[in-house]
Amino acid sequence: MADTIYDVIIIGSGPGGYVAAVRAAQLGLKTAIVEREHLGGICLNWGCIPTKALLRSAEVMHYAQHPEAYGLTIDGQVSADVDAVVKRSRGVSLRLNGGVGFLMKKNKVDVIWGEAKITKAAKGEAPGEIVVGESSKKAMEPQPPAPKGTLGEGTYKAKNIIVATGARPRVLPGIEPDGDKIWTYFEAMVPKALPKSLIVMGSGAIGIEFASFYRTMGADVTVVELLPQVMPVEDAEISKFAQKQLEKQGLKFLLEAKVAKVEKTADGVIAHIETKDGKTQQLKADKLISAVGVQGNFEGLGLEALGIELDRGIIKTDGKGSTNVPGIHAIGDVAGAPMLAHKAEHEGVTCVEKIAGLHVHALDKGKIPGCTYCQPQVASVGLTEAKAKETGREIRVGRFSFAANGKAIALGEDQGLIKTIFDAKTGELLGAHMVGAEVTELIQGFVVAMNLETTEEELMHTIFPHPTLSEMMKESVLDAYGRALNA
Repeated sequence: MADTIYDVIIIGSGPGGYVAAVRAAQLGLKTAIVEREHLGGICLNWGCIPTKALLRSAEVMHYAQHPEAYGLTIDGQVSADVDAVVKRSRGVSLRLNGGVGFLMKKNKVDVIWGEAKITKAAKGEAPGEIVVGESSKKAMEPQPPAPKGTLGEGTYKAKNIIVATGARPRVLPGIEPDGDKIWTYFEAMVPKALPKSLIVMGSGAIGIEFASFYRTMGADVTVVELLPQVMPVEDAEISKFAQKQLEKQGLKFLLEAKVAKVEKTADGVIAHIETKDGKTQQLKADKLISAVGVQGNFEGLGLEALGIELDRGIIKTDGKGSTNVPGIHAIGDVAGAPMLAHKAEHEGVTCVEKIAGLHVHALDKGKIPGCTYCQPQVASVGLTEAKAKETGREIRVGRFSFAANGKAIALGEDQGLIKTIFDAKTGELLGAHMVGAEVTELIQGFVVAMNLETTEEELMHTIFPHPTLSEMMKESVLDAYGRALNA
């Protein structure tokens, strides 16, 4: 294989990497992908997908615990079989893992198993070089057998190398996860037993989703957040609404508080928490989940020796995947925030199309939706109200409550809010923010509208089907202009 020169070699098979490989193959580029652990990356195996499977189990349990709300009776006690819940979640990941292998075979993408190091960058038409050695990180559970024809350790050459190595949990000094009492999302996804009490450190999407899951499953959960609001990247009004709903379910929050130290005891942990007024308190729990963000995986790739520019722990790119070194590209989490699978996929396609010589646009991060799958769900795109005001524009803000929507009431999901923000002069949709049932599915309507540069007038003249939750989207737009029909 030393004499084989690829057009593209991609390091990492997460959402960005495998999608980039498929698109490269579609464009006729000879393509290979290097993977050290498992096809599909963190998202498919230990992130987006398995957590949604866990949360679905929690959602079903929630409904089963409140059958009277729907005129039903369930005889006997509803309880969770944690082994079965975890087994279902892992099965979902395993199925999709195999699907990525099928896509590689279908698109004639070579899969190289092992750990990659870039030893030479491409200069002009000269190929770069990757040495693939034995992986230092093994999959945490059995994976499907490698497809026939996959490759292994050796030296490989490519005209273009794309780094798509993803990210891992950020670790705070002194609060290092041990896999037993202090968890990352890895351990939180496969509990051997449900903890009776739990501390979640961090209220971003990962922290809130696990807090929501374990609370629904019966744990006493406290979330500790350093900033003044939960889900800090969200619009403050939406965040506050979500917090109240989560508190009604029994979740507890300590805001503007810091976990300064964690002591391990025979039966759990003691977290020493510092509050904004300088006071300290101790909180005991069976387990603690550290969910204080993630950091890019770029160590050991040989980037420093090649002179590739890094910026605060990420690989710096031009918005189209190119680094400062010719022939070396980066996409996904390792290329910076927002660290989301759908952002990585889009970057992968853009990067490969640029390599193929197609005209591409730099990524517009202002149009990337964010979703949190707690109960109630939270979804958003664009500027928050506070950020919109900071731009100095005159804005119009519309709101519509789930409590005034027929479909939401019929579903028994009448607690929620849809909020839209417009430029008062131009009618440009600046941001959309939602909390409530199925908003992670609804948000894409506003994402499409923003990408098409749709104005408030066009949204007002768009017909939404009845009865649906989506009608609230239009009502929120109407409300921004004093024209709401059902509020």
